[in-house]
Amino acid sequence: MKALSFENFILINANRFTVRLMEVKIRNIGVIVSGKLEEPILEGDCLVLDNGKIAFIGFENELGDKNFDVVIDANGNTVFPGLIDAHVHPVFGDYTPRQNTIGWISGYLHGGVTTMISAGEPHMPGRPRDIVGAKALAILARKSFDNMRPSGVKVHAGAVILEKGMTEDDFKELAHHGVWLVGEIGLGSAYKPEDVKPLVQLARKYGMKVKMHTGGTSIPESTTIGAEEVIAIHPDIVGHINGGPTAMPLEDAFRIVDETDIILEFVYCGNLKALQEILKYIRNKNALERVVLGTDSPSGTGIIPLAVLRLLAFISSICELEPEKAISLATGNTARVYGLNTGVIETGKEADLVFADVPMGGVGDTALEALKNGDVPGISAVLINGDIKVVKSKYTPPPYRMIEITKGGD
Repeated sequence: MKALSFENFILINANRFTVRLMEVKIRNIGVIVSGKLEEPILEGDCLVLDNGKIAFIGFENELGDKNFDVVIDANGNTVFPGLIDAHVHPVFGDYTPRQNTIGWISGYLHGGVTTMISAGEPHMPGRPRDIVGAKALAILARKSFDNMRPSGVKVHAGAVILEKGMTEDDFKELAHHGVWLVGEIGLGSAYKPEDVKPLVQLARKYGMKVKMHTGGTSIPESTTIGAEEVIAIHPDIVGHINGGPTAMPLEDAFRIVDETDIILEFVYCGNLKALQEILKYIRNKNALERVVLGTDSPSGTGIIPLAVLRLLAFISSICELEPEKAISLATGNTARVYGLNTGVIETGKEADLVFADVPMGGVGDTALEALKNGDVPGISAVLINGDIKVVKSKYTPPPYRMIEITKGGD
């Protein structure tokens, strides 16, 4: 099979401009990965997108002679939902002071990430530790990313960091301004069960999702949290159960699996040995629906644009989970936990899609086989809400097959 040259298809370069796709047919798909654990691979070779949402899943011959505004020939690529990074620490815009880097979010887009969920904005220089300042930071981050999506990536930011002395009026004000995330407990002054439990109850009263730091101390002025604190406080999500970066004892992680129904988050910037052991334990309990994936970056570990893909490769190869199910952990599971209208290939869902293939020189014939082999697949395109944001990732190895884009009727 001969790879297509870069000059042989119509390039829509999202780094220069965005083309709004109205009615789009995606044909010649090799494998459609749904993002759902219960049905990870869908029958069909074709998708139709209408105004940024998925309108049809099936076989091209079911569509007849209908014309479309744009036709994307997947050329045998695997298509799966845009990846959701469930644990990031943004500040404002596409800049992080953690590594003094501009463009990190755009880089993650080239690694297939179309949605990010903040676990708090603790890297803000001079981060305020008082209640008024903590609220202001969360509200500002929330409103800032509402008004600006770096390269189109959906960043759900403004995760308030809990401080001692917060009252119901504080949570009411936060909710009024659209804040719906609580940054990982352990980054602020309120982290002991007696201080935090009343605040968690108030946060839930106002519809907020609560995440908790676990494991060793990650940054100065954060704290160490184990199973006792997690079980007592009972957040919605256990942040980096495999360490961020230092993992808790395995016995503590197993207790959280057994004694709670809390969502269990694994991150790339954690302890991968712990990930392997805890994921094995979760699988034996038939509890994969509780697992979500993130990076915990930017952090001291760095900025890693391919971190979610590399995490999928590790889980698919070393942990021996079917790659189509591994993808579900970073897409459909996370969307369900956070109530997002994306993360699965299903009619009515937002058309956030990744086109990927075995990398040049890699083993296998599909992106799934590449992941199973431990390789990062080559990304040929990324769409957000039906808009083409990436054609040929600048960070993954080149895919063996590239997509072709034509206008309707060409």
